[in-house]
Amino acid sequence: MDAFIPEVPRVRASQPDGSHPFPHLSGDGEARMVDVSAKEVTARSASAKGVVLLSKECLDALADAALPKGDALAVARIAGVMGAKKTSDLIPLCHPLPLTGVDVHLETLEHGIEISATVRTTHRTGVEMEALTAVCTAALGLVDMVKAVDKHARLTDVRVVAKSGGRSGDWTEA
Repeated sequence: MDAFIPEVPRVRASQPDGSHPFPHLSGDGEARMVDVSAKEVTARSASAKGVVLLSKECLDALADAALPKGDALAVARIAGVMGAKKTSDLIPLCHPLPLTGVDVHLETLEHGIEISATVRTTHRTGVEMEALTAVCTAALGLVDMVKAVDKHARLTDVRVVAKSGGRSGDWTEA
C-alpha cells in the first residue's frame, strides 16, 4: 500500500534562528494563531472568484425565474456576505475581523455562474480568506437552491484574484 503513497516533502520544524517558515506554525511545528498586534493598521481588500457549473436546463430556469425554491442568485449573494462575516468561525486560525464591506457579484456564463467577491477592512491582517469564504458560501447557497433542477452542479476554479494593503503590498492575478 505504501508504494502508492507519494513522497511528501517534510518541513523543518524551525529555522536556525528558531523562527518558522510558516507563520501559523510555532518553532515546534504546532499550529497557532499569528500575533498581529505589532502590525500596522492599514486599509486592506481582497477579491476572489469561482464558478458553479450548471446544466443548460438549470441556467434556463434561472433566467426564467422558474426555480422551485425561488431567487437563487439573491440567496447566493446573501450567503456570500454571511460567509465572509463568519470566516473566523469556519477557518480555525483566522482572526475575527471588522469587515467594512463585502460585495458579491454573480454573472451568468455559458456553462454556469461566475461568483466574484470583494472584501474590505481596515485592520492588521488581510481578508483573502474572507473573500474565498464569500465565494464558497455563495456557491453553496446557489447549489442548494438549484439542486432540485441540477443534481450535478459543481463548484470549480475558486481562487484569490487580487489583494491590496499590508506589508506584502498589492497583487493581482495575471
